[in-house]
Amino acid sequence: MRSNGTGIAAARGIGLMLIGSALLLAGCGGGGAEPLPAPAPPPNPGPTGFGLDTRPSLGALAFPSGSVQSGDVRIARAFPNLTFPSPLYFAVAPGNRQHGFVVSQNGVIRVFDLTNPAATTSSVFLDIDARVTNDGGELGLLGLAFDPDYASNGYFYVNYNPITTDGSPLRTHISRFRVTSNPLVADPASETVLLRYNQPFANHNGGWLGFGPDRKLYIASGDGGAGGDPQGNGQNRNTLLGKMLRINPDGSIPADNPFVGQANTRGEIWAYGLRNPFRGSFDVATGNLWVGDVGQNIYEEIDVITRGGNYGWATREGLHGYPTASTPIPPGSNFIEPVLEYDHNAGCSVTGGTVYRGGAIPSLAGTYLYTDFCSGTLWSATPTDGRPATATVVGTIPAGPSSVAPDHDGELYATGLFDGALYRLLPNVGGGGSAPFPQRLSQTGLFTNTATMTPNPGLIEYQPAAEFWSDGTRKRRWFGIPNGTQVTFRGNAPWTFPPGSVTVKHFEITLANGQNRRLETRVFVNQSNGWQGYTYRWNADGSDADLLSTSATETLTVAGGGTQLYEYPSRAACATCHSAAAGFVLGVSTAQLNSVFAYPPRSDNQLRTLNHINLFTADIGNASQYPALVDPANASLSLTARARSYLDTNCAQCHQPNGPAPSNIDFRASTPIASTNLLGISPQNGDLGLANARRIAPGRKESSVVWERMRRLDDNRMPPLASHVVDAAGVTLIGQWIDAGAN
Repeated sequence: MRSNGTGIAAARGIGLMLIGSALLLAGCGGGGAEPLPAPAPPPNPGPTGFGLDTRPSLGALAFPSGSVQSGDVRIARAFPNLTFPSPLYFAVAPGNRQHGFVVSQNGVIRVFDLTNPAATTSSVFLDIDARVTNDGGELGLLGLAFDPDYASNGYFYVNYNPITTDGSPLRTHISRFRVTSNPLVADPASETVLLRYNQPFANHNGGWLGFGPDRKLYIASGDGGAGGDPQGNGQNRNTLLGKMLRINPDGSIPADNPFVGQANTRGEIWAYGLRNPFRGSFDVATGNLWVGDVGQNIYEEIDVITRGGNYGWATREGLHGYPTASTPIPPGSNFIEPVLEYDHNAGCSVTGGTVYRGGAIPSLAGTYLYTDFCSGTLWSATPTDGRPATATVVGTIPAGPSSVAPDHDGELYATGLFDGALYRLLPNVGGGGSAPFPQRLSQTGLFTNTATMTPNPGLIEYQPAAEFWSDGTRKRRWFGIPNGTQVTFRGNAPWTFPPGSVTVKHFEITLANGQNRRLETRVFVNQSNGWQGYTYRWNADGSDADLLSTSATETLTVAGGGTQLYEYPSRAACATCHSAAAGFVLGVSTAQLNSVFAYPPRSDNQLRTLNHINLFTADIGNASQYPALVDPANASLSLTARARSYLDTNCAQCHQPNGPAPSNIDFRASTPIASTNLLGISPQNGDLGLANARRIAPGRKESSVVWERMRRLDDNRMPPLASHVVDAAGVTLIGQWIDAGAN
């Protein structure tokens, strides 16, 4: 839905760094060559010995329980007893102050009692699921707008991708429906298609539509997908793609549209040069149309759309040239500059918001609020002469915010795509925030001696069976949960960790001079606003590490004499990879820990040991009954098991049902290969120039987009985040598996 790349995780269509039909997104999840050596265990005493005899006591940690932001705003779960499947948009209807409406990507609009915070039920307002193409990527039911005269005529409008059965290409339909005599039930048979246009690819569909103060219907249309606008739709006024469109409520073209009557130009166009305008809104006070336009490689932008304006895509990304920031912008282009931009240190897929005109939070009055699908950061910016000043962080909206929209009183709600929840902005009575986050690793309490990396005695070291790829680094990992609490074990589903839990991942690499270099230690903390990621970068002498506020890069001369760019991820990158669908915590899972680890004092199956020390809320029984991943580097094991474990580890956090990648691929090793939507299927987001391209072409790795993306370092590569070195061993493994038939 909101992709930025050749596909998202980034939503960039719907959000992650959604890049491509084969998003092998390891990124912040990390992974490397070999783990750092654990302390050598004494001889194994036999099958009755456990890795740990008792559960260790976790010493005090210095992490605050809540968000580190302070101010006048708090973000809280609204209607905690309600969830919605893949919610994309919240709306209210003119003349109906009692009810709220939520659009789900699957083709259903639900209605609920907006006046009852304890509401436990919602009902179906419109169900067109049977008409909607929804593959879990960027297709589906994407937008909703109520007619200004809805109270009297009962009309409302939707933006969706219809199912086609006649071999026709993907399409977008802008359709009008009517409510029945029951104000809580619409008539699915009342559809009138007002506008239809083809979509060359499955991503960048835009999706928003809304009525302006002129009572015309505005429609946000993406550039048609793939990556980099390969068809040049953004600047082509003879197509409806990459545009803001404007039509009358009956589907006709308004006579005052800017390009009416011009040759080789579509009259529906109001403005053009957009990439993937995912969410828009009209300021009720000024009438300005604000849009969040999802970026490609580096920049996300906010635009104020004006009549006939050209916003520069794909000649420009944000305020910069495209395809690189140094690409010169042609003189005399007359592009309208964005009013605001941010780079991918802060997020990776903008979710446009709205100008706040409510009364509950006076400090926000007149400010534009917007968020990012990947990082969840919510910002406010004050327009000055039509341009915002510096944006201010307001807080964090968890679980993939897919919209920020007002109720009748101008108070703002956000939809969380991944957890199905609604969130509300509320006044932070008393102001202030929680304690500041520790700025140095030595201040966290994670290590009793930071220089020697002596861990807090309550941290439990672990090692996943299948390593994540992280540009050849070595790693050690620990996790801890507060004393007196337990983890809910859920079989092959993600575990549930109590508040205050932490995971720690430490990265090192060997330099050309033989020095063992400490690079970073990443910390994941389960705070009151959900799991939050933080990166500490080690100083030159390896005595301590400083908290990073954004991403950073460094060129390393590594063993063997070569140089490589190393990237320290931003918090946004961490949020991108640690997806809600994957349970946020990636390595501490049933299949990864159903393997042997050399604990002190002895080696043991990790699930068996954790169960023995009563870490779980209930006895899980014998570990052999649960799924297990294997080490992809162990050539003595099955090629299929190794390849499926590799893809599960490096790809499945994004590519699985309800994951953030804009495709229906399922890389989980537990999914039968015939159900993964991989074998023999044409790629949705470009063929990369491969002959007879398929996602995976059994027996032909050279025609397999998955394999091709793995071995690239350009915009089409996977993983797309925080990796600058091809995993040669992984490329070889997956290539061998494909050539062997990929069964």
